[in-house]
Amino acid sequence: MNWITNFVRPKLNSVLGRKKMPESCWCKDPGSGDMVFIGDAKENQYVVPSSGYHASIAGKERLKHFFDSGQYDLIANPKAPVDPLKFRDKKRYTDRLKDYRSRTGLDDAIINASGKIEGMPIIATVQDFAFMGGSLGMSAGEAIIKGFEIAITEKRPLVLFTASGGARMQEGILSLMQMPRTTIAVEMMKEACLPYIVVLTNPTTGGVSASYAMLGDVHIAEPGATIGFAGVRVIQQTIRETLPKNFQKAEYLKEHGMVDMVVSRLEMKKTIAQLLRLMMKQSSPGIVREKRSNSWRKQQHNTLEIC
Repeated sequence: MNWITNFVRPKLNSVLGRKKMPESCWCKDPGSGDMVFIGDAKENQYVVPSSGYHASIAGKERLKHFFDSGQYDLIANPKAPVDPLKFRDKKRYTDRLKDYRSRTGLDDAIINASGKIEGMPIIATVQDFAFMGGSLGMSAGEAIIKGFEIAITEKRPLVLFTASGGARMQEGILSLMQMPRTTIAVEMMKEACLPYIVVLTNPTTGGVSASYAMLGDVHIAEPGATIGFAGVRVIQQTIRETLPKNFQKAEYLKEHGMVDMVVSRLEMKKTIAQLLRLMMKQSSPGIVREKRSNSWRKQQHNTLEIC
């Protein structure tokens, strides 16, 4: 069997000109059950074209689609203590961090970036769920606070994309302390009278939803996102009641006033740009061009009269 697999099949493929297809070309749509070509989903910002299902997307990939022309400047995360509790379960916490850093290419779960959307300069903060489930530790907390501080210094609005399972258990009480610390940063942003928009992606749970994720001026959720504090099973076992269907889903929360909008990832940039123009009392690019053209016409008319 090894001889056939390792020698005969490659020889036949080379003679017939067959190309080996990657094993991960297709994925299954959890909503409809249909097979989806990953290339099509990637071009569509990992939104399944047929059903509109929103798959997870890497933080840097999200920023590339969000900023104008995909151009942005990454903001370096501040240094924070590594493994302050010397935590160990099946493996050491430091080893887990090294593993996730090599897999994702990130220092931690938070990415800060500066750039423009429809010409407006903003600060964007993204939680990447691929890094330890987007969990909130000391490093992530410091990075979020730095994002707010830069937004206040540069007088820019801040857009924060949340995706987290909650606090990072390997850092214990130090992880929980990031909740009040980030809440204070949100208050500093409001005192500076700068817009703070939160985009709730799948999932946003635990201490993140109990702090800065629910303190924005506007809360936008992606379709089908799970948003809440404790899990459905935990709540049902605690209150001993059956919860409604689609409890903690974005659409259910919008119906009950916990979320302002449910917006497709494909329309997110346009929607946020419109909101920021309203909040900062700025004209849309089309209106600005129209005003300029009208003033140009008046100038030309006055010139003709003088002649």
